[in-house]
Amino acid sequence: MSLTRRIIACLDVAAGRVVKGVRFEGLRDAGDPVALAERYEAEGADEIVFLDISATVEGRRTMLDVVRRTAERLFIPLTLGGGIASVDHAAQALRSGADKIAMNSAIVARPELIGECAERFGVQCVVASIDARREGDAWRVRTRGGRTETSLDAVAWARRCADLGAGEILITSIDRDGGRVGYDLELTAAVAAAVTVPVVASGGGADAAHIAAALEAGADAALLAGVLHDGVTTVAALKRELAAMGVAVRPTIAEAL
Repeated sequence: MSLTRRIIACLDVAAGRVVKGVRFEGLRDAGDPVALAERYEAEGADEIVFLDISATVEGRRTMLDVVRRTAERLFIPLTLGGGIASVDHAAQALRSGADKIAMNSAIVARPELIGECAERFGVQCVVASIDARREGDAWRVRTRGGRTETSLDAVAWARRCADLGAGEILITSIDRDGGRVGYDLELTAAVAAAVTVPVVASGGGADAAHIAAALEAGADAALLAGVLHDGVTTVAALKRELAAMGVAVRPTIAEAL
């Protein structure tokens, strides 16, 4: 039996509301995170990712409350990212009901945090979230919501994160984010070839063909946001199309009954 591929719904959250933009800019309100998470689960999402894009102290309290209320209603895994900068922050997220924590800026600043979290909570809980922008023939890591440049090569950094204990790599193409023109397949393939842990493709996905291409490039899962928030398509519709294309996906709740 072939391994089923995951479709992940991502919700960027600021001040307790879901927001969405293009290339990390021009954010607009997209709804209530708890209600949207429930809807996406019902439509067949295999996982939910919350990214706290404000990550202030006040925002963190709001976000943990959102995680708590969402976790009480979901049966699928929930990942929280954004502003997690210590083992204690990670513990708070997991105690609030998250199944995984995703880290970006904090692990660039202090890579050993990956191993500390993996040792305490298990590698399955630790996601290295990498925002990458193309520069010539390579991709550079950016932090702080894509605003801060680094000298890190995204592919080499993904390899190091996996070596340090990350159980999954979430790779987002800033160039493709919100553009709905498909994932950066070169970036996805390069990262997938560099690591042995699961890779989640993010940034630019809009239809079943985009998802299938990312999976063919080596991704284990595909992340979607704006097209779901705007009602362009649903996870259920995408899964039906993927199944017709021969891609192994988990059935939706309605189909499983």
